[in-house]
Parts: sequence; C-alpha cells; structure tokens
Amino acid sequence: MSQTRSEIAALLRRHSITPRKGLSQHFLADRNLVAKLVDLAGDPIKSRALEIGPGTGTITRALLQAGFAVKAYEKDERLRPLLKEALTGYEVDLCFEDAARMDTKEFGADSAWVLVSNLPFQVGTSILLDLLAEAAGIRRCVVVAQREVAERLTAGPGSKVYGLPSVIAALYGQARLEFRLPPQVFYPVPNVDSAAVSIERVAPPEPLRRLAAQIAGAAFRQRRKMLRSSLRPILLFPPERLLSQAGVDPTRRAEDLGAEDYLAIAATVQEVA
Repeated sequence: MSQTRSEIAALLRRHSITPRKGLSQHFLADRNLVAKLVDLAGDPIKSRALEIGPGTGTITRALLQAGFAVKAYEKDERLRPLLKEALTGYEVDLCFEDAARMDTKEFGADSAWVLVSNLPFQVGTSILLDLLAEAAGIRRCVVVAQREVAERLTAGPGSKVYGLPSVIAALYGQARLEFRLPPQVFYPVPNVDSAAVSIERVAPPEPLRRLAAQIAGAAFRQRRKMLRSSLRPILLFPPERLLSQAGVDPTRRAEDLGAEDYLAIAATVQEVA
C-alpha cells in the first residue's frame, strides 16, 4: 500500500526533515495514481525497476509490492533513515548518490529495466534523455514530470512546445502522455501541474542516432535560422547540398523536422564522410 498525505507528513516530522525546493521534493501522495504508474511499468517478471528520487519511498514500496526488484538513486542523504523505516521488510538496492553521475553500464543491452520515477523537476529531464541515449537496457520509461516537460516530450513537429527533448525522445522511443496530475496530489503542493509520460523504447543507442541528436541540438540552438545556416558550423560539407541529398529542404527550420528527418541527415553525413 502506498503512502497517504498524512503518512508522508508524519514520516517527515519523525525524521525532522523539511522538503527542499532546491531538490524539487514534492512527494506523490495519491494511492490510485501510484497504482496507475506501477501498472504502466508492465510485468515485473520481465524487467527490474529503476527509480530516480524515491523520496519517502511511496512509489518504491508499490513497485516492490508488485513484485519488482528495485534499484533506487536518492541524492538527499537526509532521507536514509526515513527510507529505512518506510521500506522495512523489503529488499531494495538504495544508492545515496546523484543519479546524474550514475554508471549506465549496469543498464546495458543485455539487461531489462523499466524506469519508474516521479522525476525531480530541475534535473529529471536531462537524466531521462541521457538514459534513453546511453542505457539500452532501459526498455520502458514511466515518469511523472512537470506538465510543460511532459508535453514537450510527447510533442510533434509544428507544435509550439516541440524542441530538442521531443526529438531525442522520438529518436529512441515512442512517447505518450498518459494522464495529468493536479498539484493537490503531491506533498508539499507544487505551484505547477504535472503529467505522467510513458516512453517505449523502439531503438537502441547507436552512432547514427547519437549523430542525429547532435545535429538536432545544433539546429535548435539557432532555431530561428534556416537549417542551411544553423547547421553550417557542424557540417563539413556545404549544408545546402548535403541537406538536399538527405531529402530535406535547406530553408526549413529546426522545429519543422521530425526524428526521421534528422536521421536522414545523419545518414547522409555518414555516407559522404
């Protein structure tokens, strides 16, 4: 059974812990929504669960109760005794270190993991995108993020919120906005709405997709410029000729292209190199 708002508040009081805004500590306190996240994680027989920022352990415990083996990264050392209490009777691999510095070798192609996390607002997106780009063993992601971030991850070309995170998510997976979470389901209550996103991996990290991500990054750094200008600094060949060879109009801009377009550009770069 996951934790209620009153249980989370009591845990924090017992351990004299005040949530820190700098660590984006807003703990999910709705049993039904925690259960929905765990359901989206899939079959515990087929994969282990990785959690970033377990906080008070409410999602962690729900994953364990569902039968998942769990590895969790928590940056806040203050939570060590609290998590020990909250997860009494369960076996879990708790790592008190910054997830942004984790060794992704453990999540290689020969392993099977699902990422299930209420992501820290400030650093969660970069960690998620890094795992998609580096950890082939993470076959599925089920994450809670700020609504703006969730919409960006699931956006397509032409959308006002379409950006580099949208491209990277699409290069490696199929992203879907699953459901929205109002501020009131968190403790303490944040001043933003959130949403749950699932990303099913469709391609492993490989040189072509990494190159496509680099090209997209260069394009979005100067997103107001046409591709023939924004990509000039990173292409060894005249951009107009290379883009045309890839089947991409050189006068288009970064937000006009989908992941497949960036892959086509990357493939052409490899051919002419």
